[in-house]
Amino acid sequence: MREDDHSDTRTRMQTGVDGALDRRFLTEFGHEADVAALVEPVLENLGFRLVRVDISGRDGKTVQIMAERPDGTINIDDCEAISRAVSPLLDVHDVVSGAYRLEISSPGIDRPLVRPSDFELWAGNEAKIELKEPVGGRKRYRGTLEGFADGEVRLEVDLEEIGKTILGFPVALIADAKLVLTDELVREALARAKKQAKPGSAPHDGADLDPSEE
Repeated sequence: MREDDHSDTRTRMQTGVDGALDRRFLTEFGHEADVAALVEPVLENLGFRLVRVDISGRDGKTVQIMAERPDGTINIDDCEAISRAVSPLLDVHDVVSGAYRLEISSPGIDRPLVRPSDFELWAGNEAKIELKEPVGGRKRYRGTLEGFADGEVRLEVDLEEIGKTILGFPVALIADAKLVLTDELVREALARAKKQAKPGSAPHDGADLDPSEE
């Protein structure tokens, strides 16, 4: 895809012309889905987007809410504001049993890719994709993102049988996708953060906030 094509797509996403690109295709299950359904409207009202909810046994029990601004940034003050807004909501609705730690974090540099727009914004970087069903006899692919078009994620892969080729995966077929941490990705992420950061604030890569108990 040409650089001007990427610029046009980014402009459409930023102005909201094509809202489908910004809708999450990632779906949580069980209590994680309950948390996502509760907090996503709150995040949107605060000017943030939900990336992912994860409930793990870390530190006893941790409820991680991964969020970002539409430009992909988030800072400590943002995380604290989100925590203050969603913590009482989770307690009132009693969706997580027992004591837990609430963690508000950024997607990180090797971030999950959860919206079609993510594959456009991070085109040119290496990514890993896991499919719900095998394609070509396999469910896991790794390669260079070539963007998103016609409902498909485009990934350049190096296959032993035919060499480098671009494959298209329907977004509905994707179970999980994330960027691969490389030196190039680190440089790009730092450059974006520096460009987008407001004076006096710093981008945030994730932090534990507000241990909560029911």
